[in-house]
Amino acid sequence: MQTTRRALIREPGPIIVRARDGGTVGSLLPFPRHPGAALERESRFLLAMNRWLLIAVLVAGLLALLLALALSRRILGPVEALTQAARRMEAGDLGQRTTFRSDDEIGELSRAFNAMAESLQRQETLRKALVTDVAHELRTPLTNLRCQIEAVQDGLLPANEATLRSLHEETALLARLVDDLQDLALAEAGQLPLDRRAVAPGEAIANAITAIGPRAAEHRLALRADVAPHLPPIEADPARLGQILRNLLANALTHTPDGGTITVAAVAANSGVEISVADTGPGIAPEHLPHVFDRFYRADPSRARGTGGAGLGLSIVKQLAAAHGGSVRVASEPGRGARFTLTIPAASS
Repeated sequence: MQTTRRALIREPGPIIVRARDGGTVGSLLPFPRHPGAALERESRFLLAMNRWLLIAVLVAGLLALLLALALSRRILGPVEALTQAARRMEAGDLGQRTTFRSDDEIGELSRAFNAMAESLQRQETLRKALVTDVAHELRTPLTNLRCQIEAVQDGLLPANEATLRSLHEETALLARLVDDLQDLALAEAGQLPLDRRAVAPGEAIANAITAIGPRAAEHRLALRADVAPHLPPIEADPARLGQILRNLLANALTHTPDGGTITVAAVAANSGVEISVADTGPGIAPEHLPHVFDRFYRADPSRARGTGGAGLGLSIVKQLAAAHGGSVRVASEPGRGARFTLTIPAASS
């Protein structure tokens, strides 16, 4: 019995509690003989746990720092590149573009920046071309005026009716060029005043044909109107609509050989009216079709005035059509003439 007690004390372990029938009821864990040993083991366990928790916190912090650095480079890197590109654009370099192609907000910002840069570069190109073209267009009549006035002053040219008529034509050309440029600028800026009202298409076509009739008669050109019956009235400024039709007719007259025919037709289309001006001229080459509505554009590279005024008429037609909520398009085949089609919305009932 003494030996059993010593064994229990030396080797503490669970004591099995049995029932009378021999079944196991449970077990008892005796209190250790030396409580200090348990406290020491508990202290070592807590110390190990604290050490591993500290290591885990350090590792997690390091991973979070690395992740934050990666995200900041991904976000701040493109933003910094966009900032630098914007500063270079501010300094005058409009060729700046970004190369980010993600589907997030940064990618959307990059695409918007590139679209803005392309628009600015295109506008700058148009501005330079406009300045060059305006200078070119103004130089010819101004040179003619100066030469004729100097010739009159030097006695080389008589100050008679013919000279005065020539000077008047040059000044009229300058005035028309300035007016066209003003109309074009106002239309492009969306500031062109329009007196909209219901206009009968047939009446507008008849007025335009009457206005262009004397010039057509000089070149033995036949003007024909083919207006469908019962067309709805269109919502337009009568003066500006007449300007559109006269410009289209003047363009057709310029490119139609003597003895040719110019036909103005009008038909109902969707929620508006289509007015077309067709000629029997030489037509427009395919490479020139995309540019016919560009300002100062002439298919003739020599830019001679015989090819048709200052080259602003069709540009004004396009802008005036857009100001009315309509559009204009062109179709042509070399040798078979050209057809310009204007679409204007019908007047609201």
